[in-house]
Amino acid sequence: MRDGGTPWTLAVPTGGDVLRQERLTRDLYGSLHGTDGLVVGFHDAVEPTEPGHKGAGVSEVALWAAITTAVVRPASQVLITLIKEWCAKERHRKVVVTVGDDSVEITGRPDAAQERMVRDFQDRIAGNDDPEPDDGAA
Repeated sequence: MRDGGTPWTLAVPTGGDVLRQERLTRDLYGSLHGTDGLVVGFHDAVEPTEPGHKGAGVSEVALWAAITTAVVRPASQVLITLIKEWCAKERHRKVVVTVGDDSVEITGRPDAAQERMVRDFQDRIAGNDDPEPDDGAA
């Protein structure tokens, strides 16, 4: 965690085009940096950025983002909305958002199924911050 917020990992997959990945990641950083309630920085290249990778390559670039407000849900909605707006600027942009062991891919033109997946993702990560599990036991 950074600054007491929930840590997110933001990766811009580009199909192996390292220069494009770095350019797009820096552009995403510029779009998110300075947003109230959000702290953004560049990940150290020591962990895999995608499941199945043995480690981050020398030139793989990813961001971390931490929500610094007390209420997680609205701030996470703001972050997801900012990512969607950034993706919509150019065709084929997408961002893989990871929180803990959970991740979702966000595009600029989501269909209904992807919107549902993003909402489910937000519900799951908001549930991870609850002090007690919601298992229905009373």
